[in-house]
Amino acid sequence: MRAKAVENRVTAMTGTAYPIIQAPMGWIARARLAAAVSNAGGLGVIETSSGEFDNIRGEVRSMRELTEQPFGMNVALSYVKGSNFIDFVIEQGIRFVTTSSGSPAVCTAAFQEAGIRVFHVVPTLDMALKAVDCGVDGLVVEGGEGGGFKNPSPVSTMVLLPLIRSRVDVPIIAAGGICDGPSMAAAFAMGAEGVQMGTRMLSSSDSPVHDNWKQAMLAAKETDTVFLNQASRPALRALRTQRTEALLPLGAFNAMEHFAGVQDLYFGGDMEAAIPLSGQVVGRIDQVKSADDIVQETMHGFYDVMNNLAAAYAS
Repeated sequence: MRAKAVENRVTAMTGTAYPIIQAPMGWIARARLAAAVSNAGGLGVIETSSGEFDNIRGEVRSMRELTEQPFGMNVALSYVKGSNFIDFVIEQGIRFVTTSSGSPAVCTAAFQEAGIRVFHVVPTLDMALKAVDCGVDGLVVEGGEGGGFKNPSPVSTMVLLPLIRSRVDVPIIAAGGICDGPSMAAAFAMGAEGVQMGTRMLSSSDSPVHDNWKQAMLAAKETDTVFLNQASRPALRALRTQRTEALLPLGAFNAMEHFAGVQDLYFGGDMEAAIPLSGQVVGRIDQVKSADDIVQETMHGFYDVMNNLAAAYAS
């Protein structure tokens, strides 16, 4: 039996059955994965951080062939500079956008005038307050345990999420450490109305990455990520490999140099070709599952936790 749909501010804005968002991983968050998540009832998201706009346009066309469900796009602001990205996004006919890696002031009004909801990714309270001042519709609150490009001073989801919720009224999507029903329920207990999954979806059978990476995630313990480049930007959370172990003592380095071989890593399976971005939640992932199974198991687990807590503690 499929899980009951959720009605809240996030699902009202996304148009989805469930408030589960797939993270916009560069080169990975394309039609194959995003359509599987959307068909599962969550929100698939197409990335722009690769900067490959012609390919991304094709991925949007593929999405419409693969799903009739809503999907979104992420705009990585630092990586689309010099491009006419506002018109590009509007032309795709997408109704939900997350923005990251820059100030949403440059695009929020234009997107909203085009009927697009805008959620900005924030790793600190100060950035959250600035984004709300810019008029965003909501926030993706990203804890430091998540994988990918991070703030050099990471704050865990358990601290950051309730802090930001105490200061803002907009809907929040929690990111960082979310992989199943209990972690989703914990996020909702702290004020979220949706969750974003990166590493969990990266490990799915619908993810296009090489099986070597998926198997490395399954084998990883909760201590098998490293936090890199803390004295510079962007800081990175990645899976522990020979390359990332060698980078760990360096307080600062040019991170982009270590992504030159990213496609050899992602799709060729060479785990030392680049930096394999992954969150601490790898320690909780022990099986490759389809996006549909991940979404359904998460929702059923979410309801089980909520019902059990109500039965045990509600008066």
